[in-house]
Amino acid sequence: MTTMTCSSSSNKDPPIAKKEKYEMEMFGDLRVDNYYWLRDDSRSNAQMLSYLQDENAYTEFVMSGTKRLEDQIYAEIRGRIKEEDISAPVRRGPYYYYERTLEGKEYVQHCRRLVSNNEAPPSVFDVMPTGPDAPPEHVILDENLKASGHAYYSIGAFKVSPNNKLVAYAEDTKGDEIYSAYVIDAETKTPLEKPLAGVTSNLEWAGDGAWLYITMDATLRPDKVWLHYLGTEKSNDLCLYHEKDDMFSIELEASESKEFLFVASGSKVTRFVFFFDISKPEKGLMPLTPRLDGIDTSVSHRGNHFFILRRSDECFNSELLACPLDNISATTVLLPHRESVKIQDVQLFTDHLVVYEREMGLPRITVFDLPPVGEPLERFQGGRHVDFIDPVYSVDPSESQFSSSILRFSYRSLRTPWSVYDYDMNTGISVLKKIETVLGGFDALNYVTERQWATAPDGTQIPISVVYQKNLVKLDGSDPLLLYGYGSYEHCLDPSFKGSRLSLLDRGFIYAIAHIRGGGEMGRQWYENGKLSKKNNTFTDFIACAEYLIEKKYCTKEKLCIEGRSAGGLLIGAVLNMRPDLFKAAIAGVPFVDVLTTMLDPTIPLTTSEWEVKPQKYPAILVTAGLHDPRVMYSEPAKFVAKLRAMKTDDNLLLFKCEQGAGHFSKSGRFEKLQEDAFVFAFIMKTLDMVPTLSSGEK
Repeated sequence: MTTMTCSSSSNKDPPIAKKEKYEMEMFGDLRVDNYYWLRDDSRSNAQMLSYLQDENAYTEFVMSGTKRLEDQIYAEIRGRIKEEDISAPVRRGPYYYYERTLEGKEYVQHCRRLVSNNEAPPSVFDVMPTGPDAPPEHVILDENLKASGHAYYSIGAFKVSPNNKLVAYAEDTKGDEIYSAYVIDAETKTPLEKPLAGVTSNLEWAGDGAWLYITMDATLRPDKVWLHYLGTEKSNDLCLYHEKDDMFSIELEASESKEFLFVASGSKVTRFVFFFDISKPEKGLMPLTPRLDGIDTSVSHRGNHFFILRRSDECFNSELLACPLDNISATTVLLPHRESVKIQDVQLFTDHLVVYEREMGLPRITVFDLPPVGEPLERFQGGRHVDFIDPVYSVDPSESQFSSSILRFSYRSLRTPWSVYDYDMNTGISVLKKIETVLGGFDALNYVTERQWATAPDGTQIPISVVYQKNLVKLDGSDPLLLYGYGSYEHCLDPSFKGSRLSLLDRGFIYAIAHIRGGGEMGRQWYENGKLSKKNNTFTDFIACAEYLIEKKYCTKEKLCIEGRSAGGLLIGAVLNMRPDLFKAAIAGVPFVDVLTTMLDPTIPLTTSEWEVKPQKYPAILVTAGLHDPRVMYSEPAKFVAKLRAMKTDDNLLLFKCEQGAGHFSKSGRFEKLQEDAFVFAFIMKTLDMVPTLSSGEK
């Protein structure tokens, strides 16, 4: 054991973490971790906290010279935001529900208004009245008031009861994703009972007087679902199901019809479902799809049928089935499996079925007409596609009324701000209900967005989404470029708009997303070919994308910066070791980099090889963490930085910033998040020598 101090003698010198030998043996393999002492589950060890504080102080010292630029970028980003605004109102029965943001406030207000003419059928042309003659606005919950006194505040669920009289919501005041659930009167805001502590944000109403919620085990694995009746003690709640297999976690969702709740238990490859009939709570949970290894199912309901989305090894991109409520084993294939098209989600209406699909890396919406309730369901033919305007984009389902013919969805691209549309499934008419306002003279036509394809070492074509300001970028290799990647958990990293990113694009940056294997952009096989023994494809795909962008003169390696968060931080750690010569700077946000130790520790949340840091030169690196992060413990990036400091052979920047009052998703306030973007952008420009020099007389 060495006795080196973990503190630096001066902010001008990087902190040096002490080495304390810790041996771990498993399967006959002995591993030594000299920085294991940095892990403290209580987050209270004085020596560990002192080291994190020293790292933060060093980062602040190094970045002090760019504070003026950081403040300028923050002012730009905030200046593009319409601070006082409302979301697109959602109609639920006799009310419009929406969120309001206020000037200067970090959090939203949850509001509603009565629908003026509730008897008229919904239309895509409906507009919520807001004038002096409109029904008054009622603020149900003001997060700004609730957040007072908390360094972190997040509401993970806001559920209105079927009769619109009550609201259940779940709040997290630390960032550890352990919630307390409250029920209040929607009109008076009066709490109706004591909060339920230690729950997840996954809760659903079971009628007007009861709800289902989920609790977690000691490793924060959602393992139990409970039935709670209002006005009763939590100790009297009925446990409907306990998942004892630590490979599985519990999920809960309501059917679009609001007649059933579905409880699913799933692992990485298997998922099975129970149903809860809200009209017959005494029956508890009833099995719907069987627990079969390698079979993944999710369920919806309409009329006298359950609709089942089913994935297996043979039907890897999923097929859609239906079965009668009274004979769940009598299934009919409605949409067969297709090798080139992945069924990602379905949304049911009284007269329509909406299918969210993916083909060639792009999402699409297909609408089918349904026969009247009670008539037989047969295989679907045709279907109508919704048209989109950009070559690469994102589209996601939004809350819609089950009994209407109006589909609501959100749309965005790298140059198109978040937009909400209502689509009439009978006429094919789309109406824009809301587009995120971007102030400061933003014009989407000034930006070019495109799809490129890189070739991986095994010949696989890897899609890349690109955006840049057409009046600034020269495409001759001289432009700076930020390449983002993730490539895990079948997550689709679809192109989306981010107003803060304009501060890079308007300085001549190109922004690109590498849609590498391990994600789900190109279907289920895209994920399968980037996991387990094939995980290395994730990293070599990213390197191939970087080399392609250099080859096509989007940038040079001296102008190439890379970024990834969480499992994307694992990506960044891997490619830095594999090809440190290829990048100028790297941002690893809450990086999952102590893989072997974490995955072999059953006490750590979300798990049941640390990448060897080599003694070589590395590009400039910024690593971030959240002290209360339950997904990637702060100790992983802390150990990564400590080992890098001991091993790297260059003088390039290595900075570590650990937020003391945050979790996995950084700080909770909307302006606090902007400040983090400004800091990252300032770091990038510092490494590229793009920080403006002070003119005479400036401070």
